[in-house]
Amino acid sequence: MKIIIVDDDKLVSASLKTILESSGDVHVQALGSSGAEAVSLYELHHPDVLLMDIRMSGMNGIEAAREIRRKYPDSKILFLTTFSDDEYIIDALNIGAKGYILKQDFESILPALHAVENGQNVFGNEIISKIPDLLSSKQHFSYSDYGISEKELRLIEYIAKGMSNKEISECLFLSEGTIRNYLSVILEKLELRDRTQLAIFYYQHK
Repeated sequence: MKIIIVDDDKLVSASLKTILESSGDVHVQALGSSGAEAVSLYELHHPDVLLMDIRMSGMNGIEAAREIRRKYPDSKILFLTTFSDDEYIIDALNIGAKGYILKQDFESILPALHAVENGQNVFGNEIISKIPDLLSSKQHFSYSDYGISEKELRLIEYIAKGMSNKEISECLFLSEGTIRNYLSVILEKLELRDRTQLAIFYYQHK
């Protein structure tokens, strides 16, 4: 897996590079220390995953991610930060970041990178506990108004939990191809772009 690490603390970046590459599963293509560098390094290397801090001088991580996602909608960005500020969590979700974990969850970093590379969404336990309250909607809402069936709703719930198509197929006893077809239909019904937006939609209306 090829990644780029961007953190304004160069000691943190260097330490992460050493530790992650020692696993044998990760190749760090480049290190950056600002949002502007994140954008230029992404354009140069096109990594499998961009691992990036949020609070940086000049262009911060959120702004950099927004720019990268605008140019490269398929980009996979994992935020690694010491801050669980509500505002940043919402921004990260709305941008379409694949994950947001705290640096304190050190043992989770490598598994999170692999999960994001495989298309899953990853949020640390402390973050997950906040999401429903942050995104909850007070308005009455019914999935039936959108023509969503019970089986489709179960699939949405599994996606919101960050499960892969393979994991969902095993739970619903359906093929991965069928799950992909269901997902395409659901996204069309709800007028959403991808599974990240679907997860946000689910928590907004939970």
